[in-house]
Amino acid sequence: MSKKTVLTGITTTGTPHIGNYLGAIKPAIEASENPAFNSFFFLADYHALIKCHEPERVARSTREIAATWLALGLDTDKATFYRQTDIPEITELTWLLTCQTSKGLMNRAHAYKAAVDANREAGNEDLDDGITMGLFNYPILMAADILMFNADIIPVGKDQIQHIEMARDIAGRFNHVYEPLFTLPEAQVDEETQLIPGLDGRKMSKSYDNTIPLFCSSDELRSLINKIKTDLREPGEPKDADNSTLFQLYSHFATASERAAMRRQYEEGIAWGEAKRELFEFLDAKLAAPRERYNALLNDLGYVEKILHEGAEKARAYATPFLQKVRIASGIRPLTYVPAQSTTDEGAKKEKKSAEELARIEEGRRRAILKQVQHLIDRVDNADDKSAEAGRVIEEKSSEVEQLKKKAKQKAQNELDILREELAAYL
Repeated sequence: MSKKTVLTGITTTGTPHIGNYLGAIKPAIEASENPAFNSFFFLADYHALIKCHEPERVARSTREIAATWLALGLDTDKATFYRQTDIPEITELTWLLTCQTSKGLMNRAHAYKAAVDANREAGNEDLDDGITMGLFNYPILMAADILMFNADIIPVGKDQIQHIEMARDIAGRFNHVYEPLFTLPEAQVDEETQLIPGLDGRKMSKSYDNTIPLFCSSDELRSLINKIKTDLREPGEPKDADNSTLFQLYSHFATASERAAMRRQYEEGIAWGEAKRELFEFLDAKLAAPRERYNALLNDLGYVEKILHEGAEKARAYATPFLQKVRIASGIRPLTYVPAQSTTDEGAKKEKKSAEELARIEEGRRRAILKQVQHLIDRVDNADDKSAEAGRVIEEKSSEVEQLKKKAKQKAQNELDILREELAAYL
C-alpha cells in the first residue's frame, strides 16, 4: 500500500506558545515518526502577509517557528520541512488554479464573509472596504499548498474544514477541464483535542493575549504562571482540579501517576500559591532542555537556514516535475512540444493508481460536472411537469453536444451523461 501524504502549514505571525505545542506541534512531530506517512511541514510566510503588514514581526516569527520545531525534535530526514516562499512552483500553481476557480466559490469563504459583515455592521457603504485580494484569494493559495504535493490528509481545526472542501472543489474542476492530476485531500479533525487554557481560563490564543510563550525565560514563565486566575478557596479547602487552569496545564505535560498525585493535593486543599509554584517548577524542568536547544538554534540561524534550504530542495524535487505536468495539461508548453507516443494506453496508466485514488478522482470529477449543470437540474426540480422538463433539458444538451467539436464536445458529453444519471427518475 502506498504511503499517504500528510501536510501541515504554520502561519508566521506569532511566537509559538504552549497551546500551539500541545495542540499542534507535539502531535504533528509524533505523527511524522510513523513510516506509513510522508509528512510535509511548511512555514506559511506568504499567508502571513494577508493580515500582518509588519515585516519585522513576520521575519521574527519565521525564525522562532523554524527553531521551535527543530528544538522539539522534528527529524528532517523523516519529514520535509520547508519555507513556503522557497517553493516558487506554489505561486505559479496558485495562478493556474485561480483561472479554474469561480468567484462565487471565493464569495462563500468564511474570512471574506466575516470581513464584509464587519463593514455592514459598521455602517460602511463599501462592503469591501479594507479587504485585500490577498484575503479574498487566499483559499486558492491554500489549495495550491495542498495540491502541489497531492496531499491526502490535512490536519485542521473545525474552522478550516471549508478550505479543504474548497481545495477539493478546485482540484475537481481542474481534473474535469484538463487532466486528472490532483488528489482530492481529506480534512482530518481531531475531535479529542482538548482545550488548552490560557492565563484567564479561556482558550490560549494570541487573540486573547493570554498565552505562555513556549520558550520564554524561567523568570518570565514564573511571572506568567503567577498571573493565572484562581478562585477564592483558602488553603486547606479542597480545590476543583477539573476546573483549574493550573491543574489542566500541569496534566497536559504529566504522566498518569503524576496527574493522580497532583489531583490528590488539590483534594487535600493545596494553597493556590503552592499550586502555582509546583506548576512553574514542573514546566520549567520539562522545557529546560528544548529551551536550551531553541536558544542555540536562534544563535546559529545559518544552520536553520541550511535545514530549510535542504527541505526546499526535497520539496522541489517533487514540485518542479509535477508543475510541468500541470502546465502541459493547461496548454502552457514549449513550441516544439509533441505529446509522448507511449505504448501504454490510458487504461494501463490508470491501473497504476490505487482503486481508492481513482475513486477519489472520479468523485471530484463528478462534483465538478454537477456544479456546471446544477442550474439545469434545478430547472427540472422547479418545473410543474418534471418529466417533460427533464426531456427538454436532455434534448437541449444532446443538441449542444452534436454542434461541438473535440475537447469541448467531450466536456459537454460528460455533462450530458451526468444529467441522464441525475434525471433518470423523470425520463
